[in-house]
Amino acid sequence: MRPTLVILAIAIPLAGCQAGGSAMDGARQFGAGLGAAATAPLDDLNLRRRHIPTVLLQAEANPYDLRNLNQCSTIGAEIARLNEALGPDTDEPPPADGSWLSERAADAASAAALDAIRDATTDFIPGRSWIRQLSGAEQHSRHVQSAIEAGRLRRAFLKGTGMQRNCAPPAAPAWFRPRGRSQR
Repeated sequence: MRPTLVILAIAIPLAGCQAGGSAMDGARQFGAGLGAAATAPLDDLNLRRRHIPTVLLQAEANPYDLRNLNQCSTIGAEIARLNEALGPDTDEPPPADGSWLSERAADAASAAALDAIRDATTDFIPGRSWIRQLSGAEQHSRHVQSAIEAGRLRRAFLKGTGMQRNCAPPAAPAWFRPRGRSQR
């Protein structure tokens, strides 16, 4: 338990030391993450479940569905929905958020502290893997991962379809340049 206290002693001040007037934002984010980390055993007992976005459930049901995706704009809109649920694709550059190195260091320290707290709160559960199996938490966790994988597969399929139809990004990978005139 001592490493957790050491990490907390380092991370809490760093969360409040962010430059550029965002110190309160860093502290609020750490506080919100602290609550989630402290209540992590609720996930193991299946008393709290991670929400699966509808777009990922649809992708899981039929990842190759092209109904109503006749134009580049509709393909791009579907990819945008998937990006909202999954985060940016690997072919897209990370957003330039203009953060300072000290802010990124504080975020990393906060994340490490929250991971340590989450580990400490879940480690005290004896037979945790059995409890996760019996409560259904493990099955739900596998369903979440399956939906995420299906969403990634669908996004890749749609970007390939966009390339085939000579669409410009975001209906195709960011590096793709349409030949001649792009279909709209």
